[in-house]
Amino acid sequence: MNDTQKAELLAQVANQQVHFINLQFVDILGMIKTVMIPVEEFERALQYGVWFDGSSIEGFARVAESDMYLVPDPATFQPIPWDTDPESRTARIICHVYTPHGKPFAGDPRYVLTRMLQQAVDLGYNYTVGPELEFFLFKGESLRLPRPIPHDDASYFDVSTDQAVDVRRSMVQALKAFGVSVDASHHEVAAGQHEIDLSYSDAMRAADNTMTCRMTIKAVAQQYGLYASFMPKPVAGVNGNGMHIHQNLTDIATGANVFHDPADAYGLSKTARQFIAGLLAHAKGMTAILAPLVNSYKRLVPGYEAPVYLSWGHTNRSALIRVPRTSIGRGHATRVEMRCPDPSCNPYLALAVMLAAGLDGIKRELPLGEAAEEDLFHVDPRALGLEALPTSLGEALQALQEDDVVQAALGPHVYERFLDAKLQEWHDYSSFISQWEIERYLSIF
Repeated sequence: MNDTQKAELLAQVANQQVHFINLQFVDILGMIKTVMIPVEEFERALQYGVWFDGSSIEGFARVAESDMYLVPDPATFQPIPWDTDPESRTARIICHVYTPHGKPFAGDPRYVLTRMLQQAVDLGYNYTVGPELEFFLFKGESLRLPRPIPHDDASYFDVSTDQAVDVRRSMVQALKAFGVSVDASHHEVAAGQHEIDLSYSDAMRAADNTMTCRMTIKAVAQQYGLYASFMPKPVAGVNGNGMHIHQNLTDIATGANVFHDPADAYGLSKTARQFIAGLLAHAKGMTAILAPLVNSYKRLVPGYEAPVYLSWGHTNRSALIRVPRTSIGRGHATRVEMRCPDPSCNPYLALAVMLAAGLDGIKRELPLGEAAEEDLFHVDPRALGLEALPTSLGEALQALQEDDVVQAALGPHVYERFLDAKLQEWHDYSSFISQWEIERYLSIF
């Protein structure tokens, strides 16, 4: 940050009468961490950074190597919209994490994505994405009950029974105040389930916006006495929460969408087909990053519009990768939609591994098989030669350990610590005795 940028940012802070600054960053598992400083310390933070103990952050460092410091990213500064008290007005700014030697920290998820975006730039591409976040709104007391209570009984695109119209409107307004552009919001299929679609942007901004969106949705829901949950499958027997990610590559020199070819039956260029082939080739290896919880695999089952098989198609919403239709004359909107990620994932790592997979397909010129336009939940996938996604976190972690491209995208530090944390989660789950097992077996055996 040069002196002019610093002066402009400090002037903005003064004009908006901000009293406190939340310095935000994200741990390896995708949880927002915050250090709050009084506004009087902000100029010093911009000049020298703010030191913190990395050994207390999941997957960051061991005690012997704990010292790190935060470097604010001026492009992410925004006052917090719901903090309206003039005496304690607070803003947030997202930070890069650095080592004591002045180097970017290898365990910083933003740095992981930065490295992959540079690889795309080296090949002449910009990577742009548009996430769609699904979430449930439960009544506030749900956290104290065995089963969460949905806020309404509405369904997909319903109006008359959708009791959260005002809630979603408040969420969108708060996101706009944060500088996050929203394409649409609506009720989803399950009772109490909703979706907010973020506008297309460069990948780093999209990842920042995703974290901001998750924080905003939870904060606004709380103001209405509700609890917003991004848990992939909080209610059995209904659709789960996905985070479908639309993505494409544009040419750095011209800005043209390199995925578009009007002569192709699907409107896809050779580059796009190779990118999709790369996503399919590494789908198993990156599933643990895109669907990182034990609970994620309760969502990835047949019958609820979530993908199960390694396939692609045009209108097929049971496919892992969908190529959405575009209007005539809008070839620049050609994109591919990855449908297995869920909103519990770390968006920086998710975008990094998907980009790595797609670029690997381009570099190796991988061929793309035939599209699967059948409803895969009602056909024998073996007849189509389709492989299945991992069916558990344990299977996904095994696939991750066998995929060198995904590991390289994460880097050794993040890969090893993510794997350790998730293997422990899988072990804890595998040894836990659930209520279902007690009810099923105790009176029989």
